[in-house]
Amino acid sequence: MSLPEEDLTCPVCCDIFRDPVLLSCSHSFCRSCLKKCWDTRTRECPVCRRKASKCPPVSNLALRNVCEALQQVRRQNSLEEQGRCSLHGEKLKLFCLADEQPICVVCQASKLHKNHNCSPVEEALLDCKDKLEFTLKSLESKLEYLKRKHQTSADMLAYIKYQTLATQKKIKNQFEQLHQALCDEESVRREAVKKEEEEKTASIKKKMNGLSAEMLSVAETISAIKTQLKEDDMIILKNFKATQERDKDMEDDLDDMSGLLLDAAKHLSNLKYSVWEKIQDNIDYTSVTLDPNTAHPCLVLSEDLTSLHYSQQPSCCPDNPERFHVSAEVVGMTSRSSGSHHWVVETGSNQDWLLGVASLSAPRNAEVAARPENGFWTLCFRDGELRAMSSPPTLLTVTTKPKQVKVQLDYSKGTVSFFDHEDNSLLYAFTQTFTEPLLPYFYTQSSHPLRIMPEKLLITVLRQ
Repeated sequence: MSLPEEDLTCPVCCDIFRDPVLLSCSHSFCRSCLKKCWDTRTRECPVCRRKASKCPPVSNLALRNVCEALQQVRRQNSLEEQGRCSLHGEKLKLFCLADEQPICVVCQASKLHKNHNCSPVEEALLDCKDKLEFTLKSLESKLEYLKRKHQTSADMLAYIKYQTLATQKKIKNQFEQLHQALCDEESVRREAVKKEEEEKTASIKKKMNGLSAEMLSVAETISAIKTQLKEDDMIILKNFKATQERDKDMEDDLDDMSGLLLDAAKHLSNLKYSVWEKIQDNIDYTSVTLDPNTAHPCLVLSEDLTSLHYSQQPSCCPDNPERFHVSAEVVGMTSRSSGSHHWVVETGSNQDWLLGVASLSAPRNAEVAARPENGFWTLCFRDGELRAMSSPPTLLTVTTKPKQVKVQLDYSKGTVSFFDHEDNSLLYAFTQTFTEPLLPYFYTQSSHPLRIMPEKLLITVLRQ
């Protein structure tokens, strides 16, 4: 560690030590300063007044080395301030291009710079200034870029909080809808059990009332027969037919007691599956959902991410790399890199749209034509005309504008086909060898929405 300059200063001359000596009291002085003090005074330390030894004071070699190094640095700094070489004291007239430092003519001839290319300092100064100005502009640009990135990062942090709250709210809303659907279905099924209970209870009570009446009738018949058996023989014979007829009047349906219990199997058989099968009629499924992190700020997406429309008021979303920054575009969240896929888009009253697929690497920070050479295979409707965005675009002749367009992607065969979903007529087909994953692609500058249509679900039971 370097010593502070005050520790390298002689207390007598108040300058950097020259040939310092050390007294037995540990104080140091310049040899010449100490001699002058002792020539005019007694032989004592000029600081603490302690008597000094008669022996000559010893040299403080460590302090001398430090002081000489400091003096050397001072000389070099002085020479550099004068534009001179710190080693040779000569004027710095040359600039070594290899070491990129000013040197003197003696340095040029030395081993250190002998084979190096040099130029006059005046010429080198111009070149260095140009390079420094270029570096300065580059650093300023880099600083601006870093500031923008830092601001984008800050925006993304704030947006993540907004996304979290909004997404949680939407999840809660959808689960509340599911809960309500389940509660409604539970109420219907519990009510059906209650209704059947009332019906079965009423049926059994009716039978019990019939049985009670019949029991009374039978009891009365028994009593009558017992009474008759005590009568004369002729009276028994006269009443025999009536007694027999009375016994035949007993209700036959009272013996049928089947089907009176609650049909628990009807209510519980595959209950969960039956409920799921029923409520799925109120649940939409789409094979394509939009990725909100790619949507242009002027596009408004629905809560279920299946429709989009254009708004003049851009949203406050961050400038993340996945987002389309220039044109009102958005892509689906799932890429396709194999197999066959299709989805249907309802265009409705929208008069300005593009539909199709885009490659994963398609540019998102520049406005380019949505054509195959740029990684887009699309169908366009604008100014009342339908075009396939080939190179050049192909005008398509249709009698009416399609209200629903089916996009068919067969990645393996390399085709992207468009159909009028109403009659399944082919509008146009692209043929291409795809080399990277593709994403469903959408564009609009209309306030009327484009909507991805839900699909019918087919349930298959696997039997083992």
